[in-house]
Amino acid sequence: MKMKAQRVLMFVDNIFEDMELLYPYYRLIEEGADVIVAGPKADCIYTGKNGYPFRSTAAIADQRAADFDLLVVAGGFAPDQLRRDPKVLELTREIFEAGKIVAHICHGGWIPISAGIMKGFNCTSTPGIKDDLINAGATWVNEEVVVDRNQISSRKPDDLPAFCRTIIEAATESN
Repeated sequence: MKMKAQRVLMFVDNIFEDMELLYPYYRLIEEGADVIVAGPKADCIYTGKNGYPFRSTAAIADQRAADFDLLVVAGGFAPDQLRRDPKVLELTREIFEAGKIVAHICHGGWIPISAGIMKGFNCTSTPGIKDDLINAGATWVNEEVVVDRNQISSRKPDDLPAFCRTIIEAATESN
């Protein structure tokens, strides 16, 4: 249990990428992390883009960045909705500015873009938001996982094993 006593924040809203939420959620729990999945409302069922339901464990508005060791942002189209919430951007920025890990996969990069934390970072994502990342000041590369300081990024569900391994290794080193 490499992540015992670590607290992880994830966000959820409708049209999340099912695998990109569920795979890290269960993998990090398996490593001993306490994973909080916050949505616009607590104890509310959100539906993934492939139809899988997920019940939020908390409300975004009730979260404090200081309570978490890292943030993992799943993709799908939920990040486009979530990035319009000032609290999501505040949490993302505060976790990042505290030097804690911010990990994002696929379209999840939309949240760090809107939080204004991508400038000067190397990263990857789905090619669909490549231009958004570049316009935000990042350098985009087509690799399964990219680590640059306290950011970890991946492209798509096929990259989830490498993405989760890298998050666990980085969290273990920072603990």
